[in-house]
Amino acid sequence: MAKNNPSQRKLPHTMKWMRELTLRQWRYGDPVPDPNRNIHDASEHLEGLLKDLGIQGGMDEERLRKAWSKVAGDFVAKHAEPESLKKGVLVLVVVQPSMRFHLEQMKGKLLKNLRDELGEGVVKQVRFKVG
Repeated sequence: MAKNNPSQRKLPHTMKWMRELTLRQWRYGDPVPDPNRNIHDASEHLEGLLKDLGIQGGMDEERLRKAWSKVAGDFVAKHAEPESLKKGVLVLVVVQPSMRFHLEQMKGKLLKNLRDELGEGVVKQVRFKVG
């Protein structure tokens, strides 16, 4: 009697395949074995990406700010702060044009002191920007 029941009969190979295909399409594709398999941290690729772009190493922002504060003094450091350091060019944002003029006059001394504090070749030039 089990042979007459259609649900218990063995399906031919092609019928079984068709049934599995239909169910898979109906369920929107194959089940994903591990949904996190293609998720990565940015840190895994960041070093290689920066190296490919020619951006290596870098300066710790906190170290740069402390060096600037030590070289410039508390008053000047409050009115001019480092914005960026790229390819040896330190850009400082200055609060007032008069402070920019004052710092332009001291540029040579500031550059020498920054080189002493951070090392040769780290800061090659200083630029000021009112902002």
